Amino acid sequence: MDEFILVPIIFFGLIVLISAFFIVKQQTAAIIERFGKFHSIRHSGLHIKIPLVDRIAGKLSLKIQQLDVIIETKTLDDVFVRLKVSVQYKVIRDKVYEAFYKLDYPHDQITSYVFDVVRAEVPKMKLDDVFVRKDDIAIAVKSELNDAMMEYGYDIIKTLVTDIDPDAQVKEAMNRINASEREKIAAQFEGDAQRILIVEKAKAEAESKRLQGQGIADQRREIARGLEESVEVLNNVGINSQEASALIVVTQHYDTLQSIGEETNSNLILLPNSPQAGSNMLNDMVASFAASNQIGEAMKNANNKKKGEDK
Repeated sequence: MDEFILVPIIFFGLIVLISAFFIVKQQTAAIIERFGKFHSIRHSGLHIKIPLVDRIAGKLSLKIQQLDVIIETKTLDDVFVRLKVSVQYKVIRDKVYEAFYKLDYPHDQITSYVFDVVRAEVPKMKLDDVFVRKDDIAIAVKSELNDAMMEYGYDIIKTLVTDIDPDAQVKEAMNRINASEREKIAAQFEGDAQRILIVEKAKAEAESKRLQGQGIADQRREIARGLEESVEVLNNVGINSQEASALIVVTQHYDTLQSIGEETNSNLILLPNSPQAGSNMLNDMVASFAASNQIGEAMKNANNKKKGEDK
């Protein structure tokens, strides 16, 4: 009978003895209360407490934690915008007591301060300034939180404005403005490119015409030189200059007719173009050259006669 009573007592004693030992993890603080009153703070490692007298009231993490707060507010130019503020904080190792006993809901407290600061700062700025000066907002939030939360054992490591989200219609309008500006710049560049192309094309055409004129001049110079040589050759065989010139012109006329005949798709018509046209042309040219010579001789004689009378 005594054995049956002894076994539960031993078993209960083992449970009480085992419950006297507890482990606190790294970067964690355990708060020990004795009969409901704060007794001590235990950090990482193996610890002993008095069973049924001491109890672990709670544990606090000493790691850096992050709280994301979403705030909707209005800017100076009456645009509603949603901001996401990320607050990084941790419990101060030497102020675990304050963090545990003075503040029940630290997240709610931090959120309230973030709302208060952001809604005081953002209405002073225009929407564009909110994007540019988001670091100023973060610094203001951190400064306000540090002053308020240090008393409660919390250290604000950093605050970040991680997202700025204006109203959908405002974003669409901003995108349209940006697109219009880019289209304007693109049109300016396109106009400059077209102007450069026109200028370069005009320069190329001017250079082409200059070279074309130079080529025509060279061609005419060579033609004249060839005609001169042809006249000299005909003079050597007893044909005078007038007849030689007429013969050369007629020859060129027939060369022209031959060139026209070689072009199957030509629409050119040469008038007159009768079989006796070549003979008539030759006779007319010889007569014309002869008449020109007679007029030239008459004018020369008249000039000589006038000079004699003047003397």
